[in-house]
Amino acid sequence: QVQLVESGGGLVQAGGSLRLSCAASGSIFSINLMGWYRQAPGKQRELVAVMGSGGWTNYAASVKGRFTISRDNAKNTVHLQMNSLKPEDTAVYYCNADGVYTLVVVMRDLWGQGTQVTISS
Repeated sequence: QVQLVESGGGLVQAGGSLRLSCAASGSIFSINLMGWYRQAPGKQRELVAVMGSGGWTNYAASVKGRFTISRDNAKNTVHLQMNSLKPEDTAVYYCNADGVYTLVVVMRDLWGQGTQVTISS
């Protein structure tokens, strides 16, 4: 059983910063992709940032230059440093892991429970 647990959401003023963290627990050998998605009220879930195990990254255009994704492969954790936050960044942020290799199976497209990020103007 592999679980993703997020932490670090909250309420901050525009221009502020937050750091989200996600830890994958279970008998994990490796994880191909770890990333963050978000879903604002009335909108579809969208990619924020993703990072491969080798270090390549992909960011949504709306967050480039403001958000930084990082991960620790040994600890199966991924982090999202969010700076210069804007009210439009308000959403529930979800951690995602894809290609999770355990000793028995490869698990695809796992999601955390989500953490609320609210940016006040």
